[in-house]
Amino acid sequence: MAQRKGCLIGCGVALVVGIGIVIALFFGFSKVLDIADKTLVDPKVYAQVAVGDPEPEVRAKLPSGETFVKDALKKGGPAEPAGSTCAWYVSTATSGDDVLRFCFKDGRLADKAQYAMK
Repeated sequence: MAQRKGCLIGCGVALVVGIGIVIALFFGFSKVLDIADKTLVDPKVYAQVAVGDPEPEVRAKLPSGETFVKDALKKGGPAEPAGSTCAWYVSTATSGDDVLRFCFKDGRLADKAQYAMK
């Protein structure tokens, strides 16, 4: 009887751990999809917009960019123009290590930069 009870407890623990791992994998996968949805920009969009374009028109072509990886994307880039608000994205180009930065000031695109992710 004691062996059977120990076996049931062991199986129960293994089941709970297994379910926990599946949940963690699902959560991780959903975070990766979230990042992709909010930070990936086609290089064609970068090429289409020009400094001086109205901010609403440029932002309409971009995803939100609000993810926890934003701070990592800022590293290694050129200095932000004074008084501007910037947004960082990952290029969908084949290398996948380019950062596309768009900075806005006074309702217009003030600067755009492309640089390698550090």
